[in-house]
Amino acid sequence: MGRLRNAIALAALVIAAGAMPREPAWSAPAACPPASGFGLLCGQTRPEDLARIPGTRWVIASGFSAGAGLKLVDTAGRSLRPAYRGTSAEVGRPADAFPHCQTAPDPELFNAQGLSLRAAGEGRYRLYVVNHGGRESVEVFDVDARPDVPTLAWRGCVLLPAALAANSVASYSDGTLLVTVLVHPGDTFADFVEGRNTGGVYQWRPGTAGFERVPGTELPGNNGIETAADDSGFFVVAFGRHAILRYSRHDPAAPPVQSVAPGFMPDNVHWDGGKLITAGMMYDEPACGGTRKVIDGRADDMRCHRGTVVAELDPQLMTFRIVAYAPPDPTFNGASAAVLVGGELWLGSYQSDCLAYRSLPWLNE
Repeated sequence: MGRLRNAIALAALVIAAGAMPREPAWSAPAACPPASGFGLLCGQTRPEDLARIPGTRWVIASGFSAGAGLKLVDTAGRSLRPAYRGTSAEVGRPADAFPHCQTAPDPELFNAQGLSLRAAGEGRYRLYVVNHGGRESVEVFDVDARPDVPTLAWRGCVLLPAALAANSVASYSDGTLLVTVLVHPGDTFADFVEGRNTGGVYQWRPGTAGFERVPGTELPGNNGIETAADDSGFFVVAFGRHAILRYSRHDPAAPPVQSVAPGFMPDNVHWDGGKLITAGMMYDEPACGGTRKVIDGRADDMRCHRGTVVAELDPQLMTFRIVAYAPPDPTFNGASAAVLVGGELWLGSYQSDCLAYRSLPWLNE
């Protein structure tokens, strides 16, 4: 663990200097700077997940709170605007693929968590959103990125099975959806912190009535999820193991390939070019008394501010490379998602009411 701490401390110093080597190097620990070096863009409640609209300056941010819904983030103008208000222009005719969901989400209740964006034509995308407001569902939107300001139109939803709440969502090119369930009824956060299986991956195929559990995907705290670029499988975060596992789509019961993250707890995971990018909090944070603990049967809620780590995962080798680190920051905690827009890194959080950003000129888009 000492070697890992040295590496992350080095990352902090190099980022503070405005550059970072492509290959990891090791150095003795050094004092962290007094501030993280990130700018903050506030105005979205708990922006738990982010979806970058390729080729534009825009990012979609979820709002993990009742009524927070979706925001469009103008990364160049440093501003936010609502992406869905439930207006007639934003509520399209329900698509035939979603016959079991005919009413749009109530914007006063819309509680958005995981996001997944898939290309659907030149300048057009299909956005999938985990919703906890008014119903447990995956909401489906068409995104038109051809105007200067992208527009969203609701097209339908897929309801979750009774008593289940999704965490993250991903899609295959044929429209099949995957969601994670962090904790099943009867299980607790303390269970997955202590390494017991609590969740699973659920699949919905177009033409079927609802989600069904994928056998063999039960993990301690199923969290972020992403599909393989060639549709051959999927990647899922086991939050209790602070690891990412790669599964085969056609044989999910086969032993998955697991990679434990270097010193942090991955949350959401998304594609960035040919690599997967993930963000999360430090696992062993001295400022918070070390690792996450279970006391009197309850898991620590991690309100103590932990350092932030962003890493790339090679999807073939299943190896991590830390690309950014920031020490505990009193104004930004609970890092849960990362996207790269040009030379900037943008972070979402499941706890804060702001997005964090900073320039990373050494990274290419």
